Amino acid sequence: MTDGGYVERVRLRPQRQCLSISGTGQVHELTIERRSGEDRRATTLAAYVHGAFRPRRHAGRRTADHYPIVDWHSPRVLALVLMILGLCVMDGVLTVMLMAHGAAEINPVMALFLPHNLPLFAVVKLTLTGLGVCVLVACSRMQLFRRVPGEVFLYVILLAYLALVSYELGMLDLAQEIAA
Repeated sequence: MTDGGYVERVRLRPQRQCLSISGTGQVHELTIERRSGEDRRATTLAAYVHGAFRPRRHAGRRTADHYPIVDWHSPRVLALVLMILGLCVMDGVLTVMLMAHGAAEINPVMALFLPHNLPLFAVVKLTLTGLGVCVLVACSRMQLFRRVPGEVFLYVILLAYLALVSYELGMLDLAQEIAA
C-alpha cells in the first residue's frame, strides 16, 4: 500500500511484518504481534474426551493406505480387549489360589512378585497384559506378516487365556479333592 510516501508489505503468518519507507529513503521495520497468546494446540483432558466420543478417522485417508492409522475401532475389538483383561484378572486370582494349595509360579517374571507382594503382582500383570493388548489393537487393522489380519492375534490371545483359565480351574478342583 502506498500512503503518503510509506510502503507496507505484509507476510501471511501469525506475525505481521511491515516495511515502511519514508520520503527520505529510510527503511523502518515494524513487527505487530497478531497472536492472542493462547496456544490452541495445547493438549487438555477435554480434547481427549472429545476425541474418544467423536473420533474422526474410521478408515484410512486414501484408498491406497495399506496400514491405516485410525482412532476408531469396532465394538468387537473392545469386547475382545475387555474379555482378555477380565481373563487376565481371573488368571491372577486363580494363580494366587493355586499357590495357597502348594503350586508354584512358573513364569519367571511373575515369580519375582509372588507370594511376597500381591498388589505389585497384580499391577505388573495387568500392565504387561494391557500394554500388549494396546499394541495388538493398534495393529488390528494391519496385515501382519503380510498375510494375517492383526485382529486375529487378539482372538488367539483370548483363546490362550480361555485354555489357561480352564486348566487352572481343573487344577484347583484337583487340589481341593486332594485336600479333602
